[in-house]
Amino acid sequence: MNHDKYDDSYIRSILHDVKSVAVVGASPKDNRPSHFVVKYLAERGYKVFPINPSQSGGEIAGFTAYAKLADVPEPIDMIDVFRSSDAVPEVVEEALKLSPLPKVFWMQLSVKNDEAAKRAEEAGMRVVMDRCPKIEYGRLSGEINWAGVNTRMLSSKRPKRLEGGVQRLSIGQKMSPKG
Repeated sequence: MNHDKYDDSYIRSILHDVKSVAVVGASPKDNRPSHFVVKYLAERGYKVFPINPSQSGGEIAGFTAYAKLADVPEPIDMIDVFRSSDAVPEVVEEALKLSPLPKVFWMQLSVKNDEAAKRAEEAGMRVVMDRCPKIEYGRLSGEINWAGVNTRMLSSKRPKRLEGGVQRLSIGQKMSPKG
């Protein structure tokens, strides 16, 4: 797969199919992007598991934090990595030990590791690099249009609204926010 450019249909299918997300490198600091992503995805109906060894047993954005992926008590559909590119192979190896295997391995903005991506893909996971699921969800749902951002998406269809507020749009999945 070419990881330099993704079709919108590929990203949309991932965001539509996954129901649970482990955010590796989630921060307890409410001014950090990883903290925003935890809150945002949870508000859009995903079950979110923050992963941060120094916060294990505590809370991040109101959710129980875990030290490692294996500590999460439920199956994980997607792993979102907020770590440096050189730390990604270790996260992939940890993910490959999970049963069932996650469906998606997602690396955040500026995080790329071709060897780790290949390893995850060979195991059957879909891979995204150098993208943010929060930004992609906002772009594909039309939410960021309200801020004047050009999403490169034209449609005559009205976006579906999620419960809990005017600025929560859906990309099509039938989920309601969990709080």
